[in-house]
Amino acid sequence: MAGVLVLLERRGGELKRASLQAVSVARRLAGEGGRVDALALGSGAEGTAAAAAEAGADRLLVAADAAYDRYAPESYTAALAAAAKESGSEILLVAGTALGRDVAARTAARLQTGLLSDVVEIERPAAGGLRGRRPVYSGKALAWESIPQARPAMATLRPNAFPASATPGRAADVVPLAVPAAAARVVATRLETPPQQEQDVAEASIIVSGGRGLKGPENFSLIRDLAKALGGAVGASRAVVDAGWIPHAHQVGQTGKVVAPSLYVACGISGAIQHLAGMSSSKVIVAINKDPDAPIFKVATYGIVGDVFEVLPKLTAEISRIKAD
Repeated sequence: MAGVLVLLERRGGELKRASLQAVSVARRLAGEGGRVDALALGSGAEGTAAAAAEAGADRLLVAADAAYDRYAPESYTAALAAAAKESGSEILLVAGTALGRDVAARTAARLQTGLLSDVVEIERPAAGGLRGRRPVYSGKALAWESIPQARPAMATLRPNAFPASATPGRAADVVPLAVPAAAARVVATRLETPPQQEQDVAEASIIVSGGRGLKGPENFSLIRDLAKALGGAVGASRAVVDAGWIPHAHQVGQTGKVVAPSLYVACGISGAIQHLAGMSSSKVIVAINKDPDAPIFKVATYGIVGDVFEVLPKLTAEISRIKAD
């Protein structure tokens, strides 16, 4: 059966959820008897062994050089290409984060192989290779694409489009990877984060987003209250980001972040095609809008035709009540 290699991405020393999801997908594709290798880079990389193993990895390839502590395209590409050759894997998976999309494209070019980008479904045909389904035409359609011959066949996986499984007690062999960090033309010297880091919409399983229907930035407290009650992240449409109501980090859409949470609540968002392109893969979509003809209702699982200023406080109060019981 095919061996599968996965690049692991960490934040604050912890594996990102999207990477664990990728390892779980790798386990399924490898099948019985197939080996799943995971590549961890940077100081303390060996500490990811337990989490990677429970998600399905058999081996953890470790390049613990401190030069990998901050992302540099050249060094990460060199390390991933070296790991692909060392492992002999037929399939290489990368979580479709900002880092993952960048390094996957570079690695595919270096290995002269094929790459399926932003897939939401993936399978290994009986004849070999890789086959994936991905959104096209700004999310208005889904297309199956395949890599029949190039090896390793590569793919980036849309975060939260796949579940992360776990088998407690599973162990993985830790294998040092002797690959010095390649010289980088651009070096990150430090990483600055806001003092109060909010949940990233790209990784959240629940997102509550607001649009122009909120009428002003002061009313985004309604969105934050509902997001807090649900344990989710705060999202926004491009219109309100452009208006300066909320930082760009919250923007969902074609020019923002593409998300696929378990639950997406769109409040006062009409549903322009650019916004739909960023959230239409969500598993459950709830739309709240006073315009019954708003395009958002065409993709919604559930729709509430009503004023967000009346609906949101009641919805937040009811969810808080249920959680308190």
